[in-house]
Amino acid sequence: MHTVVVGTSGTTPQDVLDVARRNARVELSADALTALAAARGIVDALAAKPEPVYGVSTGFGALASRHIGPELRAQLQRNIVRSHAAGMGPRVEREVVRALMFLRLKTVCSGHTGVRPEVAQTMADVLNAGITPVVHEYGSLGCSGDLAPLSHCALALMGEGDAEGPDGIVKPAGELLAAAGITPVELREKEGLALLNGTDGMLGMLVMALADLQRLYTSADITAALTLEALLGTEKVLAPELHAIRPHPGQAAAAANMLKVLAGSGLTGHHQDDAPRVQDAYSVRCAPQVAGAGRDTLAHASTVAERELASAVDNPVVLPDGRVESNGNFHGAPVAYVLDFLAIAAADLGSITERRTDRLLDKNRSHGLPPFLAGDAGVDSGLMIAQYTQAALVSEMKRLAVPASADSIPSSAMQEDHVSMGWSAARKLRTAVDNLTRIVAIELYTATRAIELREGLTPAPASTAVIEAVRKAGVEGPGPDRFLAPDLAAADAFVRDGSLVRAAESVTGTLG
Repeated sequence: MHTVVVGTSGTTPQDVLDVARRNARVELSADALTALAAARGIVDALAAKPEPVYGVSTGFGALASRHIGPELRAQLQRNIVRSHAAGMGPRVEREVVRALMFLRLKTVCSGHTGVRPEVAQTMADVLNAGITPVVHEYGSLGCSGDLAPLSHCALALMGEGDAEGPDGIVKPAGELLAAAGITPVELREKEGLALLNGTDGMLGMLVMALADLQRLYTSADITAALTLEALLGTEKVLAPELHAIRPHPGQAAAAANMLKVLAGSGLTGHHQDDAPRVQDAYSVRCAPQVAGAGRDTLAHASTVAERELASAVDNPVVLPDGRVESNGNFHGAPVAYVLDFLAIAAADLGSITERRTDRLLDKNRSHGLPPFLAGDAGVDSGLMIAQYTQAALVSEMKRLAVPASADSIPSSAMQEDHVSMGWSAARKLRTAVDNLTRIVAIELYTATRAIELREGLTPAPASTAVIEAVRKAGVEGPGPDRFLAPDLAAADAFVRDGSLVRAAESVTGTLG
């Protein structure tokens, strides 16, 4: 099994994906253990002093003015975890919780939190044992970090609350820890606060969304090319010299992908034949511009994610010179903004994808294809309602594109009077990514059927490879009406697991 080593300098997107989605083992580096011990020594020294220090010997948030004596500090740390584990609603996905836990461990190992080495080791042990705390949908405002989600994870470290075992069964966390031979932690000064004060949930969801969207943007370039081919459009608009004079990197990459897929096609360039047209419609001709803008948005979001992955997000933080200082680095605005930006870009990609699908189904705009690609139009409805489903998904995508980060609601007796709503932005982006996958799958289903109906014309080798692969995956071709949902589900799986990209790349080589 792959092992991810956590050091003091942050982590990588690939490490997050390996731990969250592939159950990679986690180990603490020697430098992380040294940094943990050094920072803890600073916290212990401050705890012994009579002067109050926030997070060490005081209450929290609006209650920070109360000095807490040594005899109550362990109780204080337990209480903050218990009281903040106040989530409600459906359970959050396992991969999200694992990313959340791993990223909190990443910050702990930076040496800026003051957590003892044994607490960090317990966090790694819980991940390695496949124990996943039950975290709920609602409870984070994205400021002071993802408080409730992280608190449910910290609660499990204490042997309290519920968690899912490696067998997928939810049990009391104490039972699962005991079965794995893990001793629950007894929190000391600052440790409870350090375990729940970070942007780890929203960041983990950002990293996973970026990986999924990278695949989806390549998938959408492929399906756009298939649609251009099925509509007998022209590939001349994809020429590199046209995109060089508007030098957006994403646009050039999208056009290059489409051109690679269309290489050798016998269907393109017929737009001047029986039904002459000067230009293809915007949804076809401008596909690289829209997908390219989304790709550039991904690049910006990736930069933000990389900065956050290199960050130590906590309050207060332990500095190398021995100071423990309050700060506002837990505010989720940088992450929240790009999460919302990605939802906007994804909605627009879904919108242009649906317009291409609709064009393939309309006999007045499809340049000779049968109405709705039906076997016997009138008797058969063909793919009419597949487009309804796609349209419903697009409409929801537009609602999901409304920014969460433009909202703020004050909390904690007005101490936390401006919040990022980054967790909410991340949750809706996950739904948007799922919907975009289905939208692209419906274009794939429609375009491959349309190409097969162009009898006497030979599609591009890459298109042929895609059609052959998707048919082997259980997505049927043209013919009379049948139960459509299983075909659409198979097409969705074909896009979702990367089979579409692999099929095209078997001919084109690596697509950008």
